[in-house]
Amino acid sequence: MPGIEPTTPDGVAEAVAELVLARPGRSRVLLDGPAPAAPEQLAEQVASRLRTAGRAALVVRAGDFLRPASVRLEYGREDPDEYLDGWLDEGALRREVLDPAAPDGSGRVLPRLWNPATDRAYRAGYEQLPASGVVLLAGALLLGRGLPADVTVHLHMGAAALARRLPAEEHWTLPAHTRYEDERSPDTAADLVALSDHPTRPALVRT
Repeated sequence: MPGIEPTTPDGVAEAVAELVLARPGRSRVLLDGPAPAAPEQLAEQVASRLRTAGRAALVVRAGDFLRPASVRLEYGREDPDEYLDGWLDEGALRREVLDPAAPDGSGRVLPRLWNPATDRAYRAGYEQLPASGVVLLAGALLLGRGLPADVTVHLHMGAAALARRLPAEEHWTLPAHTRYEDERSPDTAADLVALSDHPTRPALVRT
C-alpha cells in the first residue's frame, strides 16, 4: 500500500530535483497538474535547485504550445472533450522540445511556440541545452499522451478541491479533468505523485 508523507511545496520541489539529479545526462521532466496546483511554479522551483546543483535547466510552459485558435476552437470555446484531446500541439512539443532534449537529441530546444493571447507565433529563438541539461515541461493534462519523458510528476487535485479553486469561468473544463483522471490514470502513470488539494500543504505518495 502506498504511504502518504505530508510535506511542503519546497519539499515537493526537493523530491522532484532528487529524482532528476539521480539521472546523468540530458533529461526531460513532465510536471503535470491543473492550474490551481501550480505546476509552472513547481517547475521554476525545481529548475532553481537544479541550477544550484550545476545542471542547466529550461522551463517550458505547455500553454505556449497550443494549437492555433482556428483549430483548437473548431467545436466552440468551451468544449471539454476538445480541451482534453485537441488543444495541445503534441507534434510541435515533440519536434521542438522533447525530441531535441532527449539524451541522444540535438539539444536545440524552442522554449515557446504559440501565443494563445494574440493567436500568433512567438518570435522566440532556439536555446542550446548542454549534455547534462534538463527541460521541465509544465502544464495540465500532459500524461497518457505518449509524450517522451525521463521523469514524470503528477500534482493530484480531487474533483471537489479543483471545483473550489478553479475560477468560475473555467468550470467548463471540469469534465475534461474528470475524463483525464478516469481514462489516463495519471496517479499510476507518474513517477512521483503529490496530493495537492491544499497546495500549501501537499503530501507525497510513497510506494
